[in-house]
Amino acid sequence: MLKKTLIFSLLTLAGWQAWAQDPITRDKGFYLKAAGGYFFSVSPGQFPNVGPYEPKEIYQTVNPATGAYTVTSQKILTGSYGAGARGGLTFGYQFTRYVSAELAVNYYHSKKNLMTYQNTTIQNTTTKAGEVRSHGHVNALDVAPSLVMSPGLSGRLNPYIRIGVVVPVWGRLIIETEGYRLSSVPGQPALSAQTNIQREEKVKPNATIGFQGALGVTLKAGNRLSFFLETEYRNVPVVGKSKEVTAYNETTNVINNTNGSVVSSSSRGINDLSTAERNTTYHTTINQNSNTPTGTTDPAHPTQTQYKDNNRPADDLRSYINIGGLGLNLGIRLNI
Repeated sequence: MLKKTLIFSLLTLAGWQAWAQDPITRDKGFYLKAAGGYFFSVSPGQFPNVGPYEPKEIYQTVNPATGAYTVTSQKILTGSYGAGARGGLTFGYQFTRYVSAELAVNYYHSKKNLMTYQNTTIQNTTTKAGEVRSHGHVNALDVAPSLVMSPGLSGRLNPYIRIGVVVPVWGRLIIETEGYRLSSVPGQPALSAQTNIQREEKVKPNATIGFQGALGVTLKAGNRLSFFLETEYRNVPVVGKSKEVTAYNETTNVINNTNGSVVSSSSRGINDLSTAERNTTYHTTINQNSNTPTGTTDPAHPTQTQYKDNNRPADDLRSYINIGGLGLNLGIRLNI
């Protein structure tokens, strides 16, 4: 009995040693990695303006007799586009058991952020006179070369660090806006106009480069297959280059205030927008020669913004966002 117990103990110890120390070590060669993860915002900042609307949550009232607005509460909206899901493939080469080089291709989708909100009610009532709400999110594709260094442990667990850069090759900041406005009809006190607007804008970025760093550990599952878990930090500042309105729908209903019936209806679509309303070019500075809004309103088109030249893209100041963050990645590695 003692002999059997001793033999069993020795076999068990040998098994644990075999699991902890993989006798097969690959010092050179190509490998592939597939990973997915989620990132959290670590450096929130103030969002850029959405057209004429500042990154604020504003509640206000309007005096229908004078048209004066009174702000009852407001706060700055902050956040980051670094929070979201990321997944991709990595191509690597192991030079030695201590050093390898990788080139990753990643797709990123951020969570939606409230960029602006404005709620207007008629003074001393609960009647809504207007509302604007904008949400934005980022879709991006990047390539990320990096250098990976590890102590080259012979066991199944092996820690490593990874440092490199991030080069976005494609990306869009997508802004979705919904708006509502209640207004009077000139010369018709018994009528009012209700306008609903849905708009989608896409902001294209300038070329940029960012930084990445990661700390992780691999777990060998066989001769060719490994699993890895890592925490990664990315810092990728992005500057807007241009903006295009890609979807637009506006409907105005003239309402009989007595019975609520619709007297007339009109609409505008994306093809009804002027070039200046539809396209924007961003600049570091703008001046009196820039194509900016004139501040005047066309009585025939009260919701149409007038520019110095409606037939060329508008000019606006550049906006800055960051799509970096701190996250966790989980994936597999396959030696080729």
